[in-house]
Amino acid sequence: MKNRQLLSFHVFPVQQHDLRCKPARFKLCIALLLLLSTTALPVSAQLLARISVKAGARQCVNVPVSTIMKDVVIAIQDSLQFFEIQQGRRTPVPLQVSGGYLYWIMDGKTAPGKIRTYELSKGSPVPAIARMQAKDSAGALVLEEGKQHLLQYNYNIVEPPAGVDTVYRRSGFIHPLWAPDGQVITNIHPEGHWHHVGIWNPWTHTSFKGKETDFWNLHKKEGTVRFKGFISRTQGPVWCGFQALHDHIAFSGKQETVAINEEWDVKAFNSDGNTSRIWDIDNTMSCADTAGITFLQYRYGGGFGLRTTAEWKAANSKVLTSEGKTRKDADSTRARWIKITGRTDKGEAGILVMSHPSNYDYPQPVRVWPENNERGEIMMNFSPTKMKPWQLKYGQTYRLCYRVIVFTNDLSKEEAEEAWEAYAKPPQVTVSWSAGL
Repeated sequence: MKNRQLLSFHVFPVQQHDLRCKPARFKLCIALLLLLSTTALPVSAQLLARISVKAGARQCVNVPVSTIMKDVVIAIQDSLQFFEIQQGRRTPVPLQVSGGYLYWIMDGKTAPGKIRTYELSKGSPVPAIARMQAKDSAGALVLEEGKQHLLQYNYNIVEPPAGVDTVYRRSGFIHPLWAPDGQVITNIHPEGHWHHVGIWNPWTHTSFKGKETDFWNLHKKEGTVRFKGFISRTQGPVWCGFQALHDHIAFSGKQETVAINEEWDVKAFNSDGNTSRIWDIDNTMSCADTAGITFLQYRYGGGFGLRTTAEWKAANSKVLTSEGKTRKDADSTRARWIKITGRTDKGEAGILVMSHPSNYDYPQPVRVWPENNERGEIMMNFSPTKMKPWQLKYGQTYRLCYRVIVFTNDLSKEEAEEAWEAYAKPPQVTVSWSAGL
C-alpha cells in the first residue's frame, strides 16, 4: 500500500465517577458527552485550516471532493482530524491524503449553491478502517467496498475460451464490473467478438510509421495492448484504486514495437452503502516512438469501450444519452453522458458513463450497436476520432477522463444530469489556512 490512510477524532476523557451515574442520569451523561464531542474543538487539537465547499448549479449527491495540501500538512497526515461544521456542531468526516491531495465525500444531498464548511486539525490520531480496499486475486486486482466487489482489473494475460485462437489473449482491462446488488454487468470474449473485453481502451484505425495499425481487432495481428506494471495501488477510508502502465504494441512480422505508452489511473469512492457506486478512470497517453502516431478518423475510433453482459438484450435493456437519444438513434451522435440499463430475473441495474469536457473533440461521438445487432446485445464506446483524426506527437501527453456510476434499479435523466454536473463542474473548494502554515 502506497499510503497509510488514517482518520482521527478526539474522545474526551471521562472520570471514574462519571461512569457510575444513577440510571435516571445515565442517558443525560451520555447525551452531554456526545454533544461536547461534536461541538467543541479539543484543547489538544491544533486548527490547521477551514475549508468551504460550494455546490454548483444543480443538486449533488455523495460527491467526491479533493483539494491540494501543503507539504507541512502532508508530513503529519497520520495525525489529522477532519470535521464538518453544521449549526455549531462538529461531526467527524473520513479523510484520505494521497498524492498531495486531501480527499473526502460530501455526503448526502447538497442543494444548488449551498456552502458546506469543514475544519482540518492536528490532534491525537485514531486509526480508521480502510473500507475501500485493493486486493490481489490470481493475477487480478479487485477493488472492494467493505465486503462488496466493485471491479476487477486484469493485469495477467487472460486466455480466450478453449478452441479460440490465442491471438485474443489480453491483459490490461476491467472485468467483471459488479452492480451494487452483486450482478456482473460486463462481458468478455463474446462469440464472434472475441476481442471485446469488458471495459478497455484500444484504438482501431491508426497510422504508425507509415503503416495502418489496428490495436483493437486482434485477429488482424497488427497490434495488441499489454499490461506493463503498476505505479501504485491505494486503499483507505475514502477511495481505493491503482495506477497501471500499458504498452500499445505494433506488430511487423515477428518484430514488436511499442507505439503508445498508456497510464490508467482508477479511483473507486466510498458510497457508504448507497445503491450506486462512483469511480473515475483517467487515461494518459504518450508516444513511445519518435515517429509519433495518428488516430485516423474511423466509425469506431477508440476511447472508452464497454461490452455489457450478454443478458442485456434489445427486449430488456434501454439506452439514453444526454441529448435524449436512445438505442434507436444514439449511434454517431455526440453526448456528454450515456446511460445503459438492463433488467433480468436478478433485478434491474445499469451504468452511467460520463465524458469530461477536457476530452478531445468534446462532446465526444458515441458508438452504440443498434437493437438488431449481435443477438441484441450492447457494445458502446466514446469515439474521440469518429468525426476527425487525432495526431499524437512525441514528447507530449494526451489525456482522456471518464466517470462511471454503476447502480441498481435506474437513474432518472435529472439524476444523470446532476451527476454529470458534479463531475464536469465540481463543487468549488476554498481553503483558509491558519497563520504560520
